[in-house]
Amino acid sequence: MAIAALVVATAPDGTGRLAYVLGAVGALALAGFRSAPRAVLAVTTLGIASYVVLAEPGTSAALPVVGAVHTAARAGHRVHGAVAAALFLTVFAFAGDGGLNATLLLAGWFLCAVITGLADQNWQAYLRQTEQRALDAERTREEVALRRAGEERLRIARELHDSLTHSIAVVKLQAGVAVHLARKRGDEVPPALLAIQEASGEAMRELRATLVVLREPGPVGRVEEVVERARAAGLSVTLTDHDGDLPDELRHTAYRIVQEALTNAARHAGAAPVRVRLGVDDGQLEVCVEDDGRAVPADGFAPGIGLTGMRERVESLDGTLECGPKETGGFAVRARLPLGVREPASAAADSAAADRHPDHHPIPDHHPIPAPTPEPR
Repeated sequence: MAIAALVVATAPDGTGRLAYVLGAVGALALAGFRSAPRAVLAVTTLGIASYVVLAEPGTSAALPVVGAVHTAARAGHRVHGAVAAALFLTVFAFAGDGGLNATLLLAGWFLCAVITGLADQNWQAYLRQTEQRALDAERTREEVALRRAGEERLRIARELHDSLTHSIAVVKLQAGVAVHLARKRGDEVPPALLAIQEASGEAMRELRATLVVLREPGPVGRVEEVVERARAAGLSVTLTDHDGDLPDELRHTAYRIVQEALTNAARHAGAAPVRVRLGVDDGQLEVCVEDDGRAVPADGFAPGIGLTGMRERVESLDGTLECGPKETGGFAVRARLPLGVREPASAAADSAAADRHPDHHPIPDHHPIPAPTPEPR
């Protein structure tokens, strides 16, 4: 609009209405330079050339064509821009007001318009290449991080196998030999020895499963399974489960929370009933494990490694965890996990959690172990 006003304002005296219209149309056509640069170039060149023939204006009439040539070169149509500039210069040389000097001046303007258009095009291409290189570098960093996470999982798997498997196997073997000799002599096998044999066997199976997960991500554990194991160990557990589909990361985290909470209940709540509930509310998965055991708020409690690891696992998914004695007696664990979880490397997270909390033990299927003296959960 500014260029059109300049063209109309500098029109010579006696300019006809048709010339004004052609000049204004040729200048206003520049508004569409982003969507149709070649069409704008054609309309502007023809309109302003016709305006020059009818009104014989000065060099200011060439400004719309200079702008159209620049935008055409910027869009990659430098040949079309050069042809349009040559056509307009030819018309201006014969019909314009200014003679040879003005024509040469306009030739310099058009040359600058083509050069600056090409420079702008190259700059835009450079910016796109820079952005693409940044995206490629980010993708490469993610691939390197995933590869390093896989290498770390393998290292942890080897360390666990070399350091723990042998020791647990020796404990299981010695317990089995002691049970065999006691039965051979006709003596009564101590319940603690049977519990050690069963717990060591369960620890071996759990360790093998952990090593498989570290080396290659395996299936996600089900809450129903850990609840059944707790019932087999002598706990009175009721389960209210969520029947909808959940992301694997959420299902695995809920499984670990329930597993740790039931382990604590077996150690501290005695034979008190335990309630496990999974539900979805307000876009979040709620995992609640409550028991009616001996814990009271006045006693207080010190979070142990198990609860600390549970909190770290929940916070890694941007969730919240509340745990402690209830006002009415007993202990409660409540976790809220957003359903829109990130997509972390779950196997790496599992291995890191296992590495942080090596003292975690699953609840055995049989031979419940008597509750020890109270200790930090």
